[in-house]
Amino acid sequence: MFRFLAALALALLLAASVHAQDSLEQIVAAATPGATVRVPAGVHVVHLRLDKPITLVGESGAILDGGDVGDVVRIGAAQVAVRGLTIRHSGTDLTAMNAGIFVERQARDVTLEGNRIEESLFGVYLDGAANVRVARNVIRGMRSLRVADRGDGIHMWNDTGCTIEGNDVADSRDGIYVYVSPHNTIARNVVHGVRYGIHYMYSQHNLLQDNVSRGNLAGYALMSSDHLQVIGNTAEDDDSYGFLLNYISHSEIAGNQVRRINGQRDTRGGLIDGTEGKGLFVYLSQFNTIHDNLAADSQIGIHMTAGSENNRLWGNRFVDNRIQVKYVQNLAQEWSANRRGNFWSDYLGWDLDADGIGDVPFRPNDGVDVLLWKYPSARNLMSSPAVLLLRYVQRAFPVFTPPSVQDSHPLMQAPASFRPDHEPRD
Repeated sequence: MFRFLAALALALLLAASVHAQDSLEQIVAAATPGATVRVPAGVHVVHLRLDKPITLVGESGAILDGGDVGDVVRIGAAQVAVRGLTIRHSGTDLTAMNAGIFVERQARDVTLEGNRIEESLFGVYLDGAANVRVARNVIRGMRSLRVADRGDGIHMWNDTGCTIEGNDVADSRDGIYVYVSPHNTIARNVVHGVRYGIHYMYSQHNLLQDNVSRGNLAGYALMSSDHLQVIGNTAEDDDSYGFLLNYISHSEIAGNQVRRINGQRDTRGGLIDGTEGKGLFVYLSQFNTIHDNLAADSQIGIHMTAGSENNRLWGNRFVDNRIQVKYVQNLAQEWSANRRGNFWSDYLGWDLDADGIGDVPFRPNDGVDVLLWKYPSARNLMSSPAVLLLRYVQRAFPVFTPPSVQDSHPLMQAPASFRPDHEPRD
């Protein structure tokens, strides 16, 4: 009886264990659906295809190496999980979309968690999948390639119901790229050393919350999308802009913080036109609410242009920007709502009734500003008597002031930091 039980225990152990002489591909191929395969320490030169429900867990020091060819891991089934592995050395073929982990469109309910993906063209590529969770991974791209030849840290194409959270992404083309992908959550990621920190195209009903962009060419490039919630994110020390809203509509931009967007400079140290360092750059965007954001210590606090109309702004803090507002449109706009405007660090008005609202409207720009933006060479006349006289006439006789931005209810003190009334969904 004892021998029978011992033999049975040994058989079960061998069925569940990894034989040292078996390759990882063989072990995965032999695993039953729903099995957990533990990857032992060491370098495994593999190209794994996971086409059944399976969990892959790396022991300390377990490395999957693609040998600079193709995808390292390719997932083509539902209910697959990959955890705790170092995944490296994908191929470099942009057309084939080589990736550290590639998730195919038939995949559902996939979890990629706690991995380190490095020296891979695309870190994670989601190709039409649904309900994928990409969490707490460290992703590093191929620094040896030109930025234009790299892939993205996390690339989403036609995906829905996905959660991308808590990842650290660097050295890729864009940190997180979201294309034609509705109903996703991008939360609490840190992106640095890339072109665009988070880049949106043609996507709707996404929540973008509590992310950090730091030291990138640009922070958040939001383009041709609608019904976005962009809440509580940070952009700091980026070059061109913190937040770009390009053809964005019916979205909420709230509680974000932008600091030290100082522009791109040429070899002589001068600012490059179009990349002057904009906290918020609003271009051809309509019907958005922009409230309770901070834009500070940048070349331009907010630049609004190209038919950006019917947006509502209030409760924002514009602090110590070299130019608080750059507004080049032929339509007057009111930047306050329900008798609550914005805080301007250069507001010089007064509050006689002590209600916290300035008694004098704030107009950040005048006709001379508009003239200089349209005709930069006119800067040579900045100190001329004619320009000084023009500014005086506009202040004395507002009828000569061109259409511009006005905040009729400027705040005398900076409001407290915005607190959203909801948390990102898991």
